[in-house]
This record gives sequence, structure tokens and C-alpha cells, in this order.
Amino acid sequence: MCGRVALTASGEELAEAFGLDEAPRLEARYNIAPSQPLLVVRREHGRRHSGNLRWGLARRASGEGEASEPGGLLINARSETIASKPSFREAFKRRRCLIPASGFYEWKKTGGRSRPFFIRFRSGGLFAMAGIWEPPAETEPDSAGACVILTTEPNSLLLTLHDRMPVILPPEGYETWLQDAVTPGALRGLLSPYPDEALVAQPVGLAVNDPRHEGPVCLEPPGPEMDAQGRLFPDETAD
Repeated sequence: MCGRVALTASGEELAEAFGLDEAPRLEARYNIAPSQPLLVVRREHGRRHSGNLRWGLARRASGEGEASEPGGLLINARSETIASKPSFREAFKRRRCLIPASGFYEWKKTGGRSRPFFIRFRSGGLFAMAGIWEPPAETEPDSAGACVILTTEPNSLLLTLHDRMPVILPPEGYETWLQDAVTPGALRGLLSPYPDEALVAQPVGLAVNDPRHEGPVCLEPPGPEMDAQGRLFPDETAD
């Protein structure tokens, strides 16, 4: 599952990494949550452009096995079944997008609590998660549309945290993912777990747990925390 994303790069960095003609105006985001705007890169008329879509598709069919929010938004789609799921198969054929990120968060259950980790490239910099998108529904005329993030089996690093991870695309696969005319086999070849040696999972504090929290505080190391009764419990780091 992928339930929180960070995108802290500048517009110039994004344009260079994803081959955009124009650098978008970006505000650093450290705690992007479902239902909020999520920046995506799409291809139209042979050129790439960026824009915001709502993170989460309205549930229109059975989403068994998919990650969703309490409000009913589908936020993740399993890559293994995306070509056959009624909720996703048309978008998988025709409406694929790149979802740029500086990193994403995952939670590990330990000591009866869930501790957040920030997953990023070991070398730093941007990467792209595989996404699909839908145009706005008739009931949402002012919306730009919505998107979901594809997930796959975890690599050995993510397996210590969760049983799913987002599909991270290699840069050489960006154009294939965005093309209109592409074979299902070429797409399936991009949906494997990303090599674990390229990623780092750094423990962070509990600020990211609340989507109202924003800014670099979300990436600060874990420190002494209070439980629900106001009692101090000791710092925890990765096992």
C-alpha cells in the first residue's frame, strides 16, 4: 500500500527529470494524503505535461483487494489484476500517468504501535510511481479528475514494513508507460518490485500521522512521544 507521498523538488528539477517543456510552479509538500491534489505527468499530442489530480477514485465497482480510504476513495490498485478489474481496466489501457515523488511513507507495527518510515532513493532525487487516472465525473464538473497509485509485491526492504509497495518505474520505462500504442506485455514488464538496494527506509517521527501536519517536521527523526494518556514512552528506531 502507499498512503502518503512527499514531493519536495523544485519545478525546474521536475521538468528536467521528466522531460517537461515548462517547469511547473511547485510548493514543497511533505505529507500528501489521499483526497488531496497529487501532481501527475501525462502525455498528450506527443508531449508531456504536468498537473494536479485528486488522489483517489470514487468507488464504482467492487474494489476487493484494493486499498481504499474510509470515505470510499480507491487510492491504490493492485498491478497484478489491474488489466481485468472493472474499476481500472479501461484506465490501464488508455489513461496511464507518472506520479513524481521524493519519497513515500510506510508504517511498521512494533511494540503495539505503528511507526512511520520514509522511503526514498539512496542517491536522493526524484522518482516516478506508476499511476492511472480518470476524467471528472458528471457530478464533479469543477474537478480535474482523479488518480490512483499502482502497487506490487514488496522487495526485501519493504517486506519488513508492509506486504505491498508502489510500482516505481525506471526512467527508461517512462515513455513506454505513457504511450498510447503499447502492448500489454511491455506494460507488465514494468510492474515488478524496484530493486531494494536502490532504496532507503529512514525512521521518522509521528508528525506525518496527521495529514494536517506539513513541512520538514514530517521528516524529522523519531523522538520521545506521548501515548494517549500523556505518558512518555521511549524513542524507537528501526529494528
